[in-house]
Order: sequence, then structure tokens, then C-alpha cells
Amino acid sequence: MTTLATGARAAVWAALGTVRDPELDEPLTDLGFVARCEVGDAGHAVVRLRLPTYFCAPNFAFLMVADAYDAVAGVPGLTGLDIRLDDHFASDVINRGVAARQGFVASFEGEAVDELDTLRYDFVRKAVLAGTDRVCRALGRDPQSLTLGEVPPGPDLDRLRARRRELGLPAGDGDPLLLDPATGTAVSAADAKRHLAFARLTRTSMEANSGVCRGMLRARYALTSDEEGTG
Repeated sequence: MTTLATGARAAVWAALGTVRDPELDEPLTDLGFVARCEVGDAGHAVVRLRLPTYFCAPNFAFLMVADAYDAVAGVPGLTGLDIRLDDHFASDVINRGVAARQGFVASFEGEAVDELDTLRYDFVRKAVLAGTDRVCRALGRDPQSLTLGEVPPGPDLDRLRARRRELGLPAGDGDPLLLDPATGTAVSAADAKRHLAFARLTRTSMEANSGVCRGMLRARYALTSDEEGTG
């Protein structure tokens, strides 16, 4: 592989790192969902994705493949792109639909009735709740009256700001830390305890699901933990 191809491969890998499992809110590259990532000397990129089970939800799978296609398509200098999901019961339908730039409904004609925007937004709202709990757990003080600018900087805060921006929610230094992701309004003192409990439950559930998915992927493909994120 030439130096140019090596650099292009690194750029494609970085692009795939921006694509998240919608349910787990973690990058495909960290989860081990990228089985192959190559760029030939002529600039043709080949990406193969995999999931923990043969029957993972097709709507989740479609989102990940479509997002991966969009992310890699934005890498400068590529001459071609071949992105596919392997070893999934709906992989043929998903791969054809994504390659043709069709939506979910057109790809699953006669089976799907809605596109996936609402589903995506629902998962980002959950990510905001989980991110709120991660930030609040490290504070050691009552978070109810705090603004984002009063929270110590760090990756969890950056992640929370990013998810809030995805939903068009306030994410500036003067905006409240506790925010209802469905309405964009500050959480009142009376509702703070319930809000934080729900945020904690959401984070715990997402992290538990992540552990299950990682374990099933390792078992399915006989991976070691070191091999998960190598692509």
C-alpha cells in the first residue's frame, strides 16, 4: 500500500469513527462493527460492516450503513466507494438501497411505512439523558441550578453539548445543565430528582446493551477484545 493509500485509509477510518450505533451512541469503530476498511492505490475504498447477530433490527442496521456511506463519501480524493453490511438477514436489501441512495421506505417497499428520522431523534434524546447523567455523576454537588459553563470541562461535557446541538437544543455556557430533551426547557427544582433518576436509568440501560452487543460480536466472530476496533 502506498503512502497516499495509507493516508486515505486513515481518513476513511476517521470518517467511520463519526458514525454511531443509534441505540448505543458509540462509534462503529469502537464497537468493532467495522470488519474491513481498505483503500487501494487508485483511491477505491472498500468497507465491510458487521453486527452482533444475524437478526439485528433492520432499521438500526440501515441507519448505520447509510450513515457510513455518507461519512466515507465525504472523504476527499476517493475514486470509488463500496460499503456493505455482511452476515445480516436483510443485508442484500440494505446494501442495494444504500448504494442507490434510496430511503428506508423505498428500500423495504411494502414493509416499511415511515422513514427513520423520528427513530434517530428518539435515540439522540436518550443520548442527551445518558450524557446528562455522566456529567452529573462527576460533579459531587447538586446540578439543578448549574449551567453548562459551570461544569468542569471534559469529554463527557463535550459529548453532551454535541448531542444537544444535534437536536437543536441550547448548548452554550449559559444554558442549564438539566434540560428536558423533548421540549428544550430547563428542568424545574420540583422535577430534578425524577429527571436525574430517568437519566441514570437511561445511561445504565445503554451501557448494559453495549456490553451485551460487544459480547455477542466477540462470540459470533471469535474476536478478542483487542481485535474489536482494528477494522
